Amino acid sequence: MLFALDTSTSWISLALFDGTFLHYEATWQSQHHHTVELAPAFERLIKQTGINQQDLIGLAVAVGPGSFTSLRIGMSLIKGIALAVNSPIVGIPSLDVIAKAQPLDKRPMIAVLHAGRQRLACATYQVVDDEWVAQGKPDVLEAKELVKTIEAPTLICGELSTEARAIIGRRWKNAILIPPERCLRRAGFLAALGWARLQAGEVDDPASLAPIYLSTAPAIPG
Repeated sequence: MLFALDTSTSWISLALFDGTFLHYEATWQSQHHHTVELAPAFERLIKQTGINQQDLIGLAVAVGPGSFTSLRIGMSLIKGIALAVNSPIVGIPSLDVIAKAQPLDKRPMIAVLHAGRQRLACATYQVVDDEWVAQGKPDVLEAKELVKTIEAPTLICGELSTEARAIIGRRWKNAILIPPERCLRRAGFLAALGWARLQAGEVDDPASLAPIYLSTAPAIPG
């Protein structure tokens, strides 16, 4: 079994996957209570599925970008479990989880999530060999800045506030907003990405695995 955990933002998601079946998945919005909610949620997963922690052959964790504190809390739990059961860890970029959930399309896609200070962490994806692949590194932009970068029909998916959806939606000719129900980051997709990496032997060193953190501080005028 592979245990997957995503604490990139206020949304928390965890899942249990064996490569064939998704045995458990839970996703909820925390009111900044990650520290007190995570351990009981993991214990609930163990109890409801009846698995033994020793059955965990791998762990997948979303590494960001996102909330630095939230990511650290999730990564601390994953590293603690890895130490207890001696399981390998796979770190997956959080925006890849959003992209994984979307149907393949010939058009480019921008995946986003909240990055604080009304900004969005975002990355552009294209379909390569039947999967969404990030094109370059993620960036942090306000919604009004993001729309200025869209020059051709582009899918937009991920965590968007009502205000951000309104701003991006004004570019109706080129910005194609994915419905909200398909934009929730779910650990089931994280688990699938982690399982593929695990089977390929692409695991991370727990000691050096760290969150992807993109600064949201405004630039200092030169």
